[in-house]
Amino acid sequence: MAAISFDPRVNLQMSKNSHGVISEEIEGLIRVYKDGRIERPPIVPNVPCNVAPVDDVTAKDVVIDKFTNLWARIYVTKRSGILPLLVYFHGGGFCVASAAWICYHEFLANLASKAGCIIVSVNYRLAPENRLPTAYEDGIKTLMWVKQQTLNCSPEHNWWLSRCNFSSFFLAGDSAGANIAYNMATRLGSSNNPDCMTIKPLCLKGIILIQPFFGGEARTLSEKNMTQPANSALTLSASDTYWLLSLPLGSTRDHPYCNPLANGASKLRDQRFPATMVCISEMDILKDRNLEFCAALVNAGKRVEKMIYKGVGHAFQVLLNSHLSQIRVQEMVSHLKAFIHQ
Repeated sequence: MAAISFDPRVNLQMSKNSHGVISEEIEGLIRVYKDGRIERPPIVPNVPCNVAPVDDVTAKDVVIDKFTNLWARIYVTKRSGILPLLVYFHGGGFCVASAAWICYHEFLANLASKAGCIIVSVNYRLAPENRLPTAYEDGIKTLMWVKQQTLNCSPEHNWWLSRCNFSSFFLAGDSAGANIAYNMATRLGSSNNPDCMTIKPLCLKGIILIQPFFGGEARTLSEKNMTQPANSALTLSASDTYWLLSLPLGSTRDHPYCNPLANGASKLRDQRFPATMVCISEMDILKDRNLEFCAALVNAGKRVEKMIYKGVGHAFQVLLNSHLSQIRVQEMVSHLKAFIHQ
């Protein structure tokens, strides 16, 4: 698997050649100009679905909504049998990344192979062009699309639908994608939300939150004190800019999309919530916030499996920028497999 670097120096020449007044920037990843133009330097290559990082997995792209350009990449392992279905959302602070990024393509092909599951990787719309809750709406639309193809017994999609165990369906994602998975689960589990019964025959068995991207106005200790290398996938300033670009205009970081505990954890007790796995990186600025979130779920009576990965930072599973990261990825895949098949 390829190592990815978020070193902004690789885009230094582009910075010199750009013109206009910049209003917001995360160096090397996104640049927003005052005139509304947005640049996303190609720091990570996109790859077509027929690139095969794993021999026993087939991947194809499918269109979900041609009017909004919502699409997904579906991974099907060649191993026999009916397998759990994982609907996955990539990270990127809601503002960058793609289901076609090589790092996600390789990670998810490997996960489908090693964990034995069918994966639908959703390419949702990005902020700031499409602020939250657009990504959540794209997630719900994807579930409705999967449901419809299932009920229609769509011959076009039989190649993967026929392999799915719809009573073993999981929402998953990393970073911003984990935030999407969580917010979708809360919508589906709300007692007064009509969506909660509309995903049949899909039965939500669990959610997998890898380094979930949450925030808040008050800083945690790890946000204030965790020293990050220059090529870190998430610094505190980058986190703040992602929220500024993705939350509804005028919102603070205590908006419930960002901070699920802002109004207290009591509402969690009233939510119908499936078993949850939370994967936390020891060197991540989000570590303490993720730990607080796990504690709130447990206090609300929810079933939580918490995994902490020593010595690695945010998005290590797709950056693979050290030998230790590769070891931790093997551990993570093993943990995910156990959670999905329990």
